[in-house]
Amino acid sequence: MSAREQYIEKAKASIDRWNAEIDKMKAQVHDAEADAKIKYQTQLDEMRARRDDGDAKLKEVRQASDTAWDDMKAGFDTAWGSISGAFDNATSRFK
Repeated sequence: MSAREQYIEKAKASIDRWNAEIDKMKAQVHDAEADAKIKYQTQLDEMRARRDDGDAKLKEVRQASDTAWDDMKAGFDTAWGSISGAFDNATSRFK
């Protein structure tokens, strides 16, 4: 497996984990009291937005040529770290 394929698999696994977290949080929003529901919904929306950002970056990597991948790698690492951190931050505020 190439380095690019490994990055794609790792990113896909993160998105799958994020989707599971979002599903878990949706249940909490549903069961929350009215005041908490608004706060939780805001956090859930932020989590979805970060997940969508990650999915878009993953799509860029999948569509990039092998030559472009070499140029994209550093930028992808930086962007992915930022997206991942933002998702984790939103998740932690949910708890």
